[in-house]
Amino acid sequence: MSAEYIASHIEFAIQHAAVWGFVLIIIFMTVESSFIPFPSEVIMIPAGFLAYRGELTTGVPWLDLWLAILFGLIGSMLGAYINYYLAIWLGRPFLHKYGKYFFLPEPALNRAEEIFRKYGELTTFVCRLLPAIRQLISLPAGLAKMNIWSFSFWTALGAGIWTAILAFVGWYLGHLAGNMTPLEMVVKGKDLIAKHYIWIFIFLAVIVAGYFAVQKWVMRPELEVEK
Repeated sequence: MSAEYIASHIEFAIQHAAVWGFVLIIIFMTVESSFIPFPSEVIMIPAGFLAYRGELTTGVPWLDLWLAILFGLIGSMLGAYINYYLAIWLGRPFLHKYGKYFFLPEPALNRAEEIFRKYGELTTFVCRLLPAIRQLISLPAGLAKMNIWSFSFWTALGAGIWTAILAFVGWYLGHLAGNMTPLEMVVKGKDLIAKHYIWIFIFLAVIVAGYFAVQKWVMRPELEVEK
């Protein structure tokens, strides 16, 4: 299901954004963050665009922008929890055997598990900023029964950053042009992100390097005490 296809059918939601905008953001971002393929670009980019134009609930652009990010994050967390607890409840054999009937092909599940096993809890943050595996990474976290507080922290950090990026892209597009169709917003927003994705990778590299540096610094005194 492509972003272009969905964006071409989201006009109805935009027409009711002044009343139901934040509710729709939560609902669609919950779906997007679960196992159902639904691109977040078609939700948060128009949300940022409408916020700039004062066409969301409060009519105050900067307030609508931050509320859209907040509710987008809430939806992302709800979807992530669905995947996390679904993995615990169903288990690995069921997901690998029947997942393909629920938008969860076995190669994608294998890849998500491989990444999680290799890099651990940090992947729940990093993968939230990467395409294709963004939603699926919550499944191996659930299968591994990752600590729920750690899972929540890293997932919220990654999902919050990604949601904010999309909303600010929509805000930027609203600054450039007065009127755009949902399809134009999504296409231009995706192109803008693709052109600057290198900065996201650099940011991730800095975070990962800092994480391992802190881990090494924290662990060193413990090793010295043991000696």
